[in-house]
Amino acid sequence: MKRNRGFVQKTVNLELGRPVLGLALQKLDNAIEDAEKNNIHVLTLIHGYGSSGKGGRIRSECRKNLDFMKSKGRIRDYIAGEEFSRKFGPARKLLQRYSQLSVDSNFNKGNRGITLVVML
Repeated sequence: MKRNRGFVQKTVNLELGRPVLGLALQKLDNAIEDAEKNNIHVLTLIHGYGSSGKGGRIRSECRKNLDFMKSKGRIRDYIAGEEFSRKFGPARKLLQRYSQLSVDSNFNKGNRGITLVVML
């Protein structure tokens, strides 16, 4: 967990141990719950990209769940790793809010294997 001037970021590896989809999604829900309880501002989820070359099931189902959580007001937003760049509006807005993310190791890398979750 990274703390910087009140900003808290945490990374959670959903693919650690190569879980089946259901367990990975349970890890996602647990991570969101933990972030809510512990005032974490940004959660970086490592879900991998999958070996098929078109994105894995954990990645796609994780993002579907995040869409649902966003629609229900549980999270503020999420940014796909491949869009975590100054070229994309949502990432620019996130950087305006949390400038500390400009030094994140995934920034401007086009990493399809991660997703950043912006908590409420």
